[in-house]
Amino acid sequence: MADIILTADRTLMSNYHGKEFLGFATSAPPNILPAWLYKFMFFPPIKNKNGIPIEAPYALRKIEAKLLDEGFNVLTVDPDHLKKYIKNAKVLCVHVMDPFGLGPSSTTFARILRTGEPYLSKYFKELLTKNEVKEAKKRGLKIIVGGPGVWQFKYRVEEQKAYGIDCIVYGEAERIIGNLIRKALNGEELPSYFEVNLHELPSLNEISEIKNPSINGLIEVGRGCPRGCDFCSVTLKPLRWYPLDKIERELQVNVKGGLTSGILHAEDVLLYGSKSVIPDREKVLELHKLTKKYLKNFCWSHVSIAAIAADPKLFKEVSEIIIDENQKWWGAQIGIETGSPRLVKLTMPAKAKPFKPEEWPNVVKEAAGLMNDYGLIPACTLITGLPEETDEDVIKTIELIEDLNWFKSMIVPLFFVPMGKLKNKDWFKYEDLTDLQKELMVKCLSHDIKYAREIMDWYIKEKWYSPILRKLYDLFIWLIERKGKKSKIFEYQKVSVFYKEEAKIKEVEAVKRGYYC
Repeated sequence: MADIILTADRTLMSNYHGKEFLGFATSAPPNILPAWLYKFMFFPPIKNKNGIPIEAPYALRKIEAKLLDEGFNVLTVDPDHLKKYIKNAKVLCVHVMDPFGLGPSSTTFARILRTGEPYLSKYFKELLTKNEVKEAKKRGLKIIVGGPGVWQFKYRVEEQKAYGIDCIVYGEAERIIGNLIRKALNGEELPSYFEVNLHELPSLNEISEIKNPSINGLIEVGRGCPRGCDFCSVTLKPLRWYPLDKIERELQVNVKGGLTSGILHAEDVLLYGSKSVIPDREKVLELHKLTKKYLKNFCWSHVSIAAIAADPKLFKEVSEIIIDENQKWWGAQIGIETGSPRLVKLTMPAKAKPFKPEEWPNVVKEAAGLMNDYGLIPACTLITGLPEETDEDVIKTIELIEDLNWFKSMIVPLFFVPMGKLKNKDWFKYEDLTDLQKELMVKCLSHDIKYAREIMDWYIKEKWYSPILRKLYDLFIWLIERKGKKSKIFEYQKVSVFYKEEAKIKEVEAVKRGYYC
């Protein structure tokens, strides 16, 4: 039996029917569907062998690999099978994404649906309150929690003690995790909250390559982002790109594990190998040729609007590598965030580069056209309630969404959550929604319902049980549409027409004051 057990809650230890985007549904609270049916539709348990998952979250695989490289006896275990392996364990490491449902998608969905805490929060708490975990804790088990969601413990300090967590690790842990584990194994006191500083971030050589398959074949191609948006914590990290041989070895691990599809993960895949915000054509094409050599189909985790628009020819060439007899389209998450040039200039000035902030709406539409032409169907996000947002900014965003009615995509408005350089600002709450912001949400919901069924057809068609899922997803979309129509939020669908004349006058005044220069 292993001394060190790695795991994650039920919502994270799933491959979402092989479609990563479905994992966003775990941000929703229990709702109009029974919990057992919702779980089957959106986050069924991962396949396992005697409780050992065939695939596991990539972040867990990276920590697993680092600990194995340092000679530790470590094992990744499915949360439903902890009882079999935890009796003799000395350390339990838990990966978290959104432990208390405070992330942008969770706070948005929970407040709109108003039916309780999100599934991912529910299952995180369920994991740490399992009888086998509590019994092991009494025997001296040390619990270490890490992952992108640990920032939430700063808002829920009392929860750390309540769940018996000995140490919270915030940041990239490759350099420091070995020492923390040694302390835990030796019975030494652990720091309650360990925040990795810039000097402790790992170099490329210190980042171990995964030893076992990751969920949906996801692999990193780089860390960090050069865009510098105020609301994002990723931009605080240095930019590092993996060399192709490192990427290839991780591709080989996933393929050997039986995976034929995957996800290239970076904050902006089209900037692979670049030292600026201009794509490096040769490196990007080499990356995609290498990936297609191993995988029948793959997608991107994230890409920027500006990178797509910066080199239309490159985007076309990339699509010609990706799309073939095995793959008709691919997906990515994209941050539109706003339609307001003023807000872009104020809070995300590098987001539009190499274009100017005042060009942002046209850049978005140009990139959207390229995506439609060449087969990328994205999940796009907007930020509702940025601290500096005005009615005029919201109107600009509404107008952009109206101009994108032909754009085959999902567009999801998310409430502002204080992170990055804006971490000391106030949270945006449902009660803060203005009539215009409600109208924006309605516009997005209408857009998404328009395209959801068509996208879902492509998304799940290769599964033997696809006809069953298709009917269930149709039912879910219909129920959401029905609930939306009953909601008071629909009363605000035409509010912006009363504001546009006033907004035009204010925009002229803003130009005079130099906001748009």
